[in-house]
Amino acid sequence: MSVVTFRRSLMSALLGLTLSTHAMAATEIPFWHSMEGELGKEVDSLAQRFNQTHPDYKIVPTYKGNYEQSLAAGIAAVRSGKAPAVLQVYEVGTATMMASHAIVPVYQVFKDAGIPFDEKQFVPTVAGYYSDSKGQLISQPFNSSTPVLYYNKDAFKKAGLNPDQPPKTWQELATDAAALRKSGMSCGYASGWQGWIQIENFSAWHALPVATKNNGFDGPDAVLEFNKPVLVRHIELLEAMNKKGDFTYFGRKDESTAKFYNGDCGITTASSGSLADIRHYAKFNFGVGMMPYDDTVPNAPQNALIGGASLWVMKGKDAATYKGVAEFMQFLAKPEIAAEWHQKTGYLPITTAAYELTKQQGFYDKNPGADIATRQMMNKPPLPFTKGMRLGNMPQIRAVIDEELESVWTGKQSPQNAMDNAVKRGNELLRRFQQQVK
Repeated sequence: MSVVTFRRSLMSALLGLTLSTHAMAATEIPFWHSMEGELGKEVDSLAQRFNQTHPDYKIVPTYKGNYEQSLAAGIAAVRSGKAPAVLQVYEVGTATMMASHAIVPVYQVFKDAGIPFDEKQFVPTVAGYYSDSKGQLISQPFNSSTPVLYYNKDAFKKAGLNPDQPPKTWQELATDAAALRKSGMSCGYASGWQGWIQIENFSAWHALPVATKNNGFDGPDAVLEFNKPVLVRHIELLEAMNKKGDFTYFGRKDESTAKFYNGDCGITTASSGSLADIRHYAKFNFGVGMMPYDDTVPNAPQNALIGGASLWVMKGKDAATYKGVAEFMQFLAKPEIAAEWHQKTGYLPITTAAYELTKQQGFYDKNPGADIATRQMMNKPPLPFTKGMRLGNMPQIRAVIDEELESVWTGKQSPQNAMDNAVKRGNELLRRFQQQVK
């Protein structure tokens, strides 16, 4: 081997060793989430793009089941000392996470990492849900949504209904669902996430509180009070539709979404974040409308409550990991990234810049209905009790509401009794949480 050849071989080996060492030095950042299907693919894509442009870090996304399962897995991991760096938690887990002593506030992560971060870039209604009393972000908004109405335009035509006119009121929806059933559909109307849509958002949409203390924002001693005449009357309407076969209950989560895009149900109310799957799987023309409202209620409609989830940073990691987390969150908030996520998934644009960019790109003009979720959120300035929910043990309270509503759909008790029981049992859970955080 000549001296020149030897030197070239040595340099190549050293270069390979350097690159290998650099690759090994990339800080891995575990990110646990609840996005499956088309949404999961989008999360993987975001992670890959970040990793390609930030070689010092490697975001490792892992699907940990639905929101409840992911939160449970996160809590168990904290107890065992194996928590991920980033955990996606649904909105009703906010009070639980804030009281957990297991997180590092997002604003603190950016401050410690020395990375500029403008909290005012986020849409105020969204940011307010995940901020402390000083207006500082505790977790970063990610996949925020509101309920919307999806309807099968082809089925509407077949039933003699106007395919360009979704039902605006609940009474109109009941009439349309009956017409769809008469035309041969097995399911006229179905709803996903019944607690979030039929109780929490119905209340906000009709300018009604779910609980005292501005839905818990003003203190942990809030008391549930949704067992009032307007909401009970709404559940009575759904009960009547159910008895006629015009409303079908499929489950507590988003089971109705698949029933809709498979063509079984003509109308569903579901998360705006269901748009990605519906767009991908539906083999028919569909439209998007606002949540229906009861036109006998003054001041309705008001504004929608956001759902979805935010990203929480967990305690116990090193400085390099936290800097990578800050870089990743800054990446997600970039206008072009946040706008693309909104456009592909149906979730809300979480920053004002993302919303403006989406408008400039003509996306809403090309995709009628894609701005419904945003319009609902901004329909009217939020009242103190329609800006969100911050109630302890809220995941368990939702389970209680589900149980009581299921007893209505199966004819075991009246809507009034069910709502009275839900409030009573829910308040017991609130008092338990209040004792825990004293």
